[in-house]
Amino acid sequence: MNKQKVTLKVAGMDCAACAARIERKLNKVDGVNNAAVNFAAEKTTIEFNPQSTGVDKLVETITDLGYRVPTERVDLKISGMSCASCAAKIEKKLGHLDGVFRSNVNFAMEKATVEFEPSLISIADLKKTVSDAGYQAEDAEKKFDEDKEKLERQRETKRQVNLLILSGVLSLPLLTIMFAELFNIPLPSIMDNKLFQFAMATPVQFIAGYQFYRGAFKSLKNGSANMDVLIALGTSAAYFYSVGATFFYQGHVYYETATIIITLIILGRMLESVAKGRTSEAIKKLMDLQAKKARVIRDGQEVDIPVEEVQQGDLVLVRPGEKVPVDGQIKDGHSTLDESMLTGESVPVDKGEGDEVIGGTINKHGSFKFEATKVGSDTALAQIIKIVEEAQGSKAPIQRMADVIAAYFVPAVVGIATITFLGWYFFADPGDLARALINFTAVLVIACPCALGLATPTSIMVGTGKGAENGILIKGGEHLEKTHKINAMIMDKTGTITRGEPSLTDVILLGDDINEDELLQMVASAEKGSEHPLGEAIVDGAKEKGIKLVDPREFEAIPGHGIKAKVNNRNLLIGNRRLLSNNNIDISDLEKQVHKLENEGKTAMMVVVDNKPAGVVAVADTVKHTSAQAIKALQDMDIDTIMITGDNQRTAEAIARQVGIPPENVLAEVLPQDKAREVNKLKEEGKVVGMVGDGINDAPALASADVGFAIGTGTDVAMEAGDITLMKGDLRGVPASITLSRDTMKNIKQNLFWAFIYNSLGIPVAALGFLSPILAGAAMAFSSVSVVTNALRLKRFDPYRYFKGEEKNSMRMKPEPARRPE
Repeated sequence: MNKQKVTLKVAGMDCAACAARIERKLNKVDGVNNAAVNFAAEKTTIEFNPQSTGVDKLVETITDLGYRVPTERVDLKISGMSCASCAAKIEKKLGHLDGVFRSNVNFAMEKATVEFEPSLISIADLKKTVSDAGYQAEDAEKKFDEDKEKLERQRETKRQVNLLILSGVLSLPLLTIMFAELFNIPLPSIMDNKLFQFAMATPVQFIAGYQFYRGAFKSLKNGSANMDVLIALGTSAAYFYSVGATFFYQGHVYYETATIIITLIILGRMLESVAKGRTSEAIKKLMDLQAKKARVIRDGQEVDIPVEEVQQGDLVLVRPGEKVPVDGQIKDGHSTLDESMLTGESVPVDKGEGDEVIGGTINKHGSFKFEATKVGSDTALAQIIKIVEEAQGSKAPIQRMADVIAAYFVPAVVGIATITFLGWYFFADPGDLARALINFTAVLVIACPCALGLATPTSIMVGTGKGAENGILIKGGEHLEKTHKINAMIMDKTGTITRGEPSLTDVILLGDDINEDELLQMVASAEKGSEHPLGEAIVDGAKEKGIKLVDPREFEAIPGHGIKAKVNNRNLLIGNRRLLSNNNIDISDLEKQVHKLENEGKTAMMVVVDNKPAGVVAVADTVKHTSAQAIKALQDMDIDTIMITGDNQRTAEAIARQVGIPPENVLAEVLPQDKAREVNKLKEEGKVVGMVGDGINDAPALASADVGFAIGTGTDVAMEAGDITLMKGDLRGVPASITLSRDTMKNIKQNLFWAFIYNSLGIPVAALGFLSPILAGAAMAFSSVSVVTNALRLKRFDPYRYFKGEEKNSMRMKPEPARRPE
């Protein structure tokens, strides 16, 4: 079935019950396979069949419930239209695009106004659609602020501050009256007047408290109840009872109860809004990486254009200190780039002609030109932002219980409050209406579905954001939760534990006739004409040592054996035992060294100069310098470490010894298609299995594992292959991911524990009359703030803390110095 996924911003939710209501309604829409609403992130992620429904229908469903889907608007100048039918054609084309909610094309003004969701479609995509229809769209003028979300949050916070000032100023005299009565302190006659108290309380109830009445009305109109219903009911009970006692019958008034509850809840919402804004800082940081402008070369001229208008194939110029605007490949020049904001790797990376660059990274030194290969939503940065946004909008399995409770929470609380009122009025204190109403109000305002609703998603948001800052991209809450349960980790050898490409490791001399540099110069010069990866590794190793190579003569490649060549007028044979034996060379003096190197998992090549054995050169796919540290960390976490490879047993065990994997945990000579079978064997034994691979050959095994880790660097990483993508190409990201998962799950459990304990203890205490409504309101107001604040503690946790203080280069393998035969 055709599936499409969309993430929409939802504004106007007051508590988890709102999120549950939207989620239920969306899941009832024909064609929707799954809808998840994240109250903390204020977003909904919807999977649907585009043949049955569209984004506009989903938006309409949300707005019909009384909520908003914030959109952005752009005006495009259209040229080439000749009549109204042209305008109709463009309007239809734009309107059918995914992510476009409304489009209006005015023929007379030659202008198109498009309302769209920027996470789904870009201005460049809109322009391209117009161009494809045969017209031109120019000079896109944004009608929205780039920091719209930040400004909206600031406006909301400012509104709550104004309401807080209003309610605080008017509540203060009422609070003073309450304390004066409590401690028998005489008051001015005007303050003791019920009409004065009525005048103070009424603006608070209906101006500051209007948002609660409005929210309650919208909720009840749609056949459900949210937290606003509890607040409106509770404060109205205290307020209207006091109005009755003021105008119609004698009795004590409780204006201060209603006003102070409203004041405290507004204070709580203001603090919660500020705290929630901090939970999404990771996304903001990623978005801030995006360059606003790009300098492209067109017709030989440098032209500055908005980054949205960069097209694939454009030649882009980047100067020192500037951000790389999009992904591409360097065509001219070289520089050093800071990629730390994307990969978490602090060391700048040297780049030259042919190397790939990633949009959002910073050019530190030289200028260079590169060809744009990925633009708009296809760039690595856009994909990272998308992954993090989807992860922050997803739900962990642990949240399902809280969601079920939140859905029935408010009606249950109203029921308990009603029973409390009846119990006190008819049985506990018969006939005392005031006492019954006070306890009724206390039950309503102590209950807090927000704490339950925020417990999991805020921690997920901060946890996944913290991961992104450290080059760990987690695809969803489910994967983040499952990661902490892993007790067996299978790691592919090539490209995961090792570098994935051969490099020179040893140069061993047999006699004194020639020194190490001379031998290496001759061998590397001979290999200059070879296209074999082992030959290339020797050439690269010699160049790294600063050895100047010469062109070989009489070069001959002998498939499966080695090469013959003449270098510096000396005849060379370089290859295996069979090559030397076929040329009647005695290899007995070399055999011991070759055997030892092969036992270390290296490929040894014998070298003969002028028919005399001269030495051995060895090449190997060397172990990454951090692999042993990562594997030790996993073992310290009581996780079984297993290496899987298609290499032979001897080579596999040699690599395993270097990194500390037991020989019995080495699975050698396993074909790529059989790796998934090995994963499933462990799962059948009851293990929770993680699989680490390069995300390409290992895709079936990654998919079969409980959690798949795709390891890579920059744009080479296969982001779709794993549940968790490690941008650094560093195996230490695996234990770091598990550490992050454990920290996050611990944080979630703390939040859920306090949310459950708070409600399960607070409601009975209020029902039994041991809690005043004012204290109940204060507790409720700060319960959700405490949950968000606790989640924010994750920002201080370092997932790589296990490795702090260790020598970074302790495991780095370099070519060993020349040594004499033993």
